[in-house]
Amino acid sequence: MTAKVLDTFLKENIDDLKNKGMYNEIHPVTGPNGPTIIIDGKKMVNLSSNNYLGLATDERLKKVAKEAVDSHGVGAGAVRTINGTLDLHVELEKKIAAFKGTEAAISFQSGFNCNMAAIQAVMNKEDAILSDALNHASIIDGCRLSRAKIIPFEHSNMDDLRAKAKEATESGKYNKVMVITDGVFSMDGDIAKLPEIVEIAEEFDLITYVDDAHGSGVLGDGAGTVKHFGLEDKVDFQMGTLSKAIGVIGGYVAGSKQLIDWLKVASRPFLFSTAVSPADAAASIKAIELLMESTDLNKKLWENTTYLREGLASLGFDVGNSETPITPCIIGDENKTQEFSDALSEKGVYAKAIVFPTVPRGTGRVRNMPSAAHTKEMLDEALSIYEEVGKELGIIR
Repeated sequence: MTAKVLDTFLKENIDDLKNKGMYNEIHPVTGPNGPTIIIDGKKMVNLSSNNYLGLATDERLKKVAKEAVDSHGVGAGAVRTINGTLDLHVELEKKIAAFKGTEAAISFQSGFNCNMAAIQAVMNKEDAILSDALNHASIIDGCRLSRAKIIPFEHSNMDDLRAKAKEATESGKYNKVMVITDGVFSMDGDIAKLPEIVEIAEEFDLITYVDDAHGSGVLGDGAGTVKHFGLEDKVDFQMGTLSKAIGVIGGYVAGSKQLIDWLKVASRPFLFSTAVSPADAAASIKAIELLMESTDLNKKLWENTTYLREGLASLGFDVGNSETPITPCIIGDENKTQEFSDALSEKGVYAKAIVFPTVPRGTGRVRNMPSAAHTKEMLDEALSIYEEVGKELGIIR
């Protein structure tokens, strides 16, 4: 039986979220998460997945994953430091390093784990972290765990970053200062100003950390935001996921051999949690190989992105200032945003409502994620439904 005080707390807060349009309903998918999905028996155009390149359902990845189960089993069997490091994990890390243009790499169980692991392994209560105000929740939590002084700077405001970097480094209070940013910001789709960030970092001897979860596979012909700007030798930490464009699960940090050697002895999720399964490691290796061999999927992703964004904008939707495939339709009011998303689903488009606390209050949006796997016919169907629902709800004319 639930304690009364807990029951009261839960009911009051869940009801409050529902009344404000901030309660997230979870919709289980039947079958694969591809360009179309089935929810509650209904097939819909899927515009809510991070499966940028369609690799989550790619037959080549499925083949090597099945082979890895036969050759290595279904689990790693232990944490990495005992005997849970399989040859597949070593191969994966070598492949990641080659892909990102670094000396070495370390893999983790998720992208969230990467930020929890890597930040606190290097930064501590004697240090400070300059963090973009719109950084991902995993960065925020990783910074908190490090116990370093967290100094937010205004989103992509280089004047503010420079001023705070100068103040922090000249104060004499901190042993080390890190600047950390998303490479691509997941809610608005804008790109970090990495050349300016690196310039400021070099001026004040800052450690540089880029979370490229939404940049890998997307920018730099697929190699990511750091490669997009040609800064592979200027960024200390390149963090990314294997669950978005790569299509599988897991995460990684790429950098110098000395950095990776340290993370292997000091990052707690690496030390105390079992590694990703053999099938996941093998599928990730295959995905990276495909991206290194050809840019065809990357080009198709950008073709579909341009087509969908221009179509939505021409209909009158506010698509913000995204520079990447992340294509928001900004509605504003949270309840109106939820109503819009629900109406899209009823007509055959799955585009999830994103509201506070994921985005600031009053900036609710439906976030569209075109992929390389979408056909023009699918996108045309989605645009037609967007027009119909947008007019019905008075969002467009």
